[in-house]
Parts: sequence; structure tokens; C-alpha cells
Amino acid sequence: MSALRNSVRTGFFGRAFAVLGAANAVSAAVEAGRRPRANDLTTLGIDPASFGQVSR
Repeated sequence: MSALRNSVRTGFFGRAFAVLGAANAVSAAVEAGRRPRANDLTTLGIDPASFGQVSR
């Protein structure tokens, strides 16, 4: 069972859940007027250094 759990965590489903979680966290931070965590931005493929340069 451990091998199955590890393959889900590191495979497609694990990556999909990580991206959805990061998108949710970034969305909540932006709506609250806070800066998102760099780790969440990196997961989404966004450069954390250039995120602050984006204007609404």
C-alpha cells in the first residue's frame, strides 16, 4: 500500500492536487490584499519576483 500511496503523491494526481491547492491559496491571498507565498506561485509557474510588478 505504501508504494501506491507514494505513486499517487508524486504522480499525476499528486501534482493536480498541488496545483489546485496553490491556485486556491494564491486566489485567497490576492482577494484578501496579501502577497501570495512564493512556493504557491512557483507551483503555478509564476515567478515570485515578477508577481509584484503585475497591476490590476
